[in-house]
Amino acid sequence: MFSRLVFGLGLLSATALVHPALAADARTLQIIVSKDKQSLAVYDGTEVVATSKVSTGKDGHTTPSGIFSVLEKQKYHESNLYSAAPMPFMQRLTWSGIALHESNSVPRYPASHGCVRMPGAFAKMLYGMTDPGVPVIISDGELIPQPIDHPTLFHPDAPAAMPLLSDVELRPSMPDSPEKPVQVAMNDTAAMPMPAAPPIAAPEPEPPSEPVSMLVTRRTLRETVIDIQTLLNQLGFSAGNPDGLLGPSTVQAIKAFKTLRPAEFAGGRSLVSDTLLREVYAAAGKGEPPNGVIMVRQAFKPIFEAPVTIADPGLAIGTHFFTLHAVDAKAGTADWLGITLENNLSRETMKRLGITNQESSIITGKPIARSLSRITIPDETRRRIDALIAPGSTLTISDTGLGRETGEGTDFITITRG
Repeated sequence: MFSRLVFGLGLLSATALVHPALAADARTLQIIVSKDKQSLAVYDGTEVVATSKVSTGKDGHTTPSGIFSVLEKQKYHESNLYSAAPMPFMQRLTWSGIALHESNSVPRYPASHGCVRMPGAFAKMLYGMTDPGVPVIISDGELIPQPIDHPTLFHPDAPAAMPLLSDVELRPSMPDSPEKPVQVAMNDTAAMPMPAAPPIAAPEPEPPSEPVSMLVTRRTLRETVIDIQTLLNQLGFSAGNPDGLLGPSTVQAIKAFKTLRPAEFAGGRSLVSDTLLREVYAAAGKGEPPNGVIMVRQAFKPIFEAPVTIADPGLAIGTHFFTLHAVDAKAGTADWLGITLENNLSRETMKRLGITNQESSIITGKPIARSLSRITIPDETRRRIDALIAPGSTLTISDTGLGRETGEGTDFITITRG
């Protein structure tokens, strides 16, 4: 799923810069497109390994900014939207029609109908470098991945050492007859201490076969309803399958729960409210309900999701993207890289999300560290994710939820500017 590059490099277009080390090593890559500079850069960690000019969408057909990944690849594709226009070496970013592809017209200014055009030689080379799932970041300005070390980020658990019982010596005793049980005696070694044996290291865990993609965001009505359904089922109400939908079974279960607590819900007209969520959590002995969620996907399919807590919910957490460049399972370390995307929220969006200040979504100071420090992930959830991460895993932090482009057969797609 994450990008692997093992191939020889031939003569390339003058628009491309390629690092010679790529000919010999497998790499984990990410692609960053700058609309301001009309350029594309391929990064291996913090190192630029290939660059090219591009042409993004023109007025009326703007290329969206945001966080994407390669969903599908076709050496030859014809546009479904624009008179079957040829799109060689197409790498799809959204199912609604945004892609990277070759073009004969790349004037290094916005000229496309929304896609990212690349010169032929570079498009062919890039096609050979990527696998489905490689991250593609499109931004107005230029972005450069930076190493990020923060306790909120995930890392593998280092295997614990297993010491030998070096202070005892076992002495077998053979029975006089087959009918008698065998006795095992333990010699007293207090008088003659033995040197301590070195600890036996636990076997190094096998790395997961595929990386995962993760999204931390604010809870929406969907996540709230899933929690209410799950907990009402545990409390003995028949709320149906926890799917986030207010179907007949869920509605009936909520009404039954409220009937048993008339004082708490007197005068309330809304079926689902913060009061309902708090009361259901209290009845289930779960304490305060969380205000955030972490979702995990692998190979474009949902794996699980779990609640998290976001401190200072009136302040925007911004839009941040992290890639896991390398993992040392034996040492329990992980090398994460991060970038911050500018994402100015509309007044309507801020009101809907309960945000009164979006300062942290502006690229100033240390927005990544500030946002990570506000996120609390339960230990059980963290252990589960620690066991899943592999090089190429990604984490998105965003205020705005799943996003309209995220769906079946995608990673988490975040649009920061349409």
